This record gives sequence, C-alpha cells and structure tokens, in this order.
Amino acid sequence: MKQELSILIPVYNSICVETVRMLSRQCQDIQHQNSTFAYEIIVADDASTDAACIAANQAINQIEHCRFVQKEQNTGSAATRNYLAKLSQYQWLLFLDSDMQIVSDQMIYTYVNNTYKADVVNGGIRIGACIEGEHNLRYKYEKACEPQHTASQRSNNPYQSFRSTNFLIKWEVMQTCPFDERFKKSGYEDVLFGKQLKKNNIRVCHIDNPTEMTDFENNVDYMEKTDRSLRTLYQFREDLRGYSHLLTFVNGIHLGLVEAALRTWHRLFGKLERRSLCGRHPNLTIFKLYKLGYYLTLTQKD
Repeated sequence: MKQELSILIPVYNSICVETVRMLSRQCQDIQHQNSTFAYEIIVADDASTDAACIAANQAINQIEHCRFVQKEQNTGSAATRNYLAKLSQYQWLLFLDSDMQIVSDQMIYTYVNNTYKADVVNGGIRIGACIEGEHNLRYKYEKACEPQHTASQRSNNPYQSFRSTNFLIKWEVMQTCPFDERFKKSGYEDVLFGKQLKKNNIRVCHIDNPTEMTDFENNVDYMEKTDRSLRTLYQFREDLRGYSHLLTFVNGIHLGLVEAALRTWHRLFGKLERRSLCGRHPNLTIFKLYKLGYYLTLTQKD
C-alpha cells in the first residue's frame, strides 16, 4: 500500500536546517525499504524579524523534497499550521514545532507504522536538560508536568491531552477541522483544537514517540508569556470551558467572598509573587497562586 507523508514545520526567528536534514534522512531510509513511500518537508516562516534565521533556513531549499517558504505577514502559529496544510500534497500530515529536538532515528518510521490506529496520532513530548536547572521556571513547570506526558496518561483524556507540538493527522481531517485563526499568539489554540476533534468525532490515538523540549526561555520572558496566555484564556473562556484546569477551578468557586479574597491577595502580593518567580528561586506553588490571582483580576472587569 502506498504511503504518503507531508512533514510541516512552522518557524519564527529560529533555525531548523539540521532538524530538516535529520527528518529527510529518516524519510530516505524508509524509501529504501519501501519504494512507494512519498514524502515532502515544508517549513513556513511566519514573517520572522531575524534576518540571520531567514538566511540560514534558505538552505532547506537545497535538500531533496524539502522547501522553505516565507509569509509576508505574521499571523500566528494557528494560521501558519493551516497555511502549511493547504500547501501540502500528501495523505498524512506530520506537524512538528521547530524548537523541539528529534530524539529518535525511528521517529518517522514509528509514525508511518501507526497510521492505522486513528485519524490523529499524538506523539507527545519529553523534557530535556536545562543548564539553569531548578532556577528556570519554565523547566521546573514542564518537568513537574512530565509524568502526565506518557501515552498511557494522555490516553485517559485523549482530547484534553492533545498538544500540537508533535502530531500526525489525515489531510482531509485537517481540511474539515482547521486550527482556529482567532488565536494570534501561541497558547490554547491546541486545546481548542482538541475540543473540536472531539466535537467532530475524530479518532485520536496517543503513542510514545516524543520530541524533546530543550529550549527554555528565561523567567522574565516566561512570565510575560504566562500573562499573555492567561489573557487568551480569558478571551476564549467560553470556547475552552471544560478543557482548562484553571477554568474548571475558577468555575467551581461558588462563593463571591472567596473570589474577592483571592483578588485582594493578588492586588497586594501579585507584584511580589511575580518578582520572586522572575528571580533565581521560582516556586511552583507561588506560580499557581499567581496565575489564579491574575486570571481572577481579569474576570473582575466583566
């Protein structure tokens, strides 16, 4: 049976030439075993501002069956994934984030041999090493969540556990169930995508075929990203209901006095919490409290 695969990578201000070369070698190995296997690798630049990254990624065009395309306007990761899907030509689409590392030389082979299981196959992630270690908030947070990333854990809630970092999807499913382009910044677009998959009765399978996270922004940048993500969560709170632990917790607070107390706490101590989280010894309990307080201050504007 003929197998076809389009590998699609959105990129913004980063270089992914070596990743493309590695993926290309894996695809070529499969072709040597199965002459009917066809593939392409497309990298779409979402109007990067770093000219050096753009120049370096041009080398992708010199790799067989690979191409690098540039968008004129920055539209966000959701729209870029939809754009890549429209450029693709093959039956199966493999979406990979450009800042993740390929850790298995059998990654593509594993995906190709799991296409029979579902319409969407999610490979998952694992958390790599971080030079700053426990001083890095993003690393501490992701490492604490890592036990939930196994295929067996994700399979307990297959739609709520969906992440767009590393997943395989049928071309026709992507055309009928695209990413919501209202999400202009990264954050929660994949959560809503998982919800839409369930709404459309799309079969989702989780396997252990991870890419590795090794890029951890500094604490200041991560806190800015967290604030941005919480504003996105608030903006799309009705769409994301039932698919966010924070929303579920907030909706479970039935006493206005408790909400008022949490908001007051954030007004009094939120800046102090943020300063601590941006420092050398970030604490995950304080991080959770900060996020709850920040979100509740947004709801007060209603």
